[in-house]
Amino acid sequence: MDMTLLFKALADDSRLRIMLLLQLMELSVGELAAVLDQSQPRVSRHVRILAEAGLAERHKEGSWVFLRPALPRRDHPAADLLDSFLRRDDAVGPVLAAQHDNDRRQLDAIRAIRDQRAADFFAQHAGQWDAIRSLYLPEAKVEAALASVIGEQPLGRLLDIGTGTGRMIELFGPAAQHCTALDRSPEMLRLARTKLQHLATGDVDLVQADFYALPLADGGFDTILLHQVLHYAQNPQGVIDEAGRVAAPGARIAVVDFDAHGLEELRERDAHARLGFGDDQIADMLGRAGFTLDETRSLSGGTLTVKIWLGQYRGEPARIHPAPLDSETPRKAAA
Repeated sequence: MDMTLLFKALADDSRLRIMLLLQLMELSVGELAAVLDQSQPRVSRHVRILAEAGLAERHKEGSWVFLRPALPRRDHPAADLLDSFLRRDDAVGPVLAAQHDNDRRQLDAIRAIRDQRAADFFAQHAGQWDAIRSLYLPEAKVEAALASVIGEQPLGRLLDIGTGTGRMIELFGPAAQHCTALDRSPEMLRLARTKLQHLATGDVDLVQADFYALPLADGGFDTILLHQVLHYAQNPQGVIDEAGRVAAPGARIAVVDFDAHGLEELRERDAHARLGFGDDQIADMLGRAGFTLDETRSLSGGTLTVKIWLGQYRGEPARIHPAPLDSETPRKAAA
């Protein structure tokens, strides 16, 4: 690493603010521009400098560009440096800390608007949810492929994050020791309760909660499902991180979602926050949360390609990554 480039990049107040924000979550150039109250061309210039210094990574998704910190190791030269800026006891530290707190509040407000829009969409379309999920590929084909990927290994304690109408629990619940179906939307959970009423009392818990802050104990689940959920997450890494926190040793995680695509209309029409995911993105997010990616399967036949990624929990992640925004949920202690 060129330390001269690193120090030059962090010498600018706006770039330092950007790096501190990226420690919280992955952000688009437009979101950074809104938080910093700067033009997108100006923010793009800052981002280019940070990328050239090896501090930030850019990846294009449709017409959007997302940023995250390029800090692959805990001993990265910039990791402690960024934290030290906020802990300085001279005139700079308190001013920067106050500015960072204000930036976080600005970011909270922006994200709250988007989260509410997604919540409104879920409430409005809860009754047609299974049909919406079948628009791009017959759901029966996806379900059969998922069952094949999961195989006959015991499911143990099963967690379905973003359960929607409860279809995954309906499908895999009978083979599990116990099921937890979690969703943020009360309308979705109401439909799930109806769909799952044939299961024995005590076999399934329905939990209303945010997937960034699961109200669940560390290491409590052997199988974790994220079926067509991750593309609704403003911070997908935060969702995977929480899955890692609640994963038991050797737990398996199955992520079903769209392959990376360019259908921008899905952002506005269907409240998609992300336009699918590439294999490298999923492998990296899983790795940051302590999982290894063991198998990938592609299912074509519609406008979009559906992917199934199967991973296994290997323990405490070895890489630094942003935490879920404003989450107070503790992480596993280092082994």
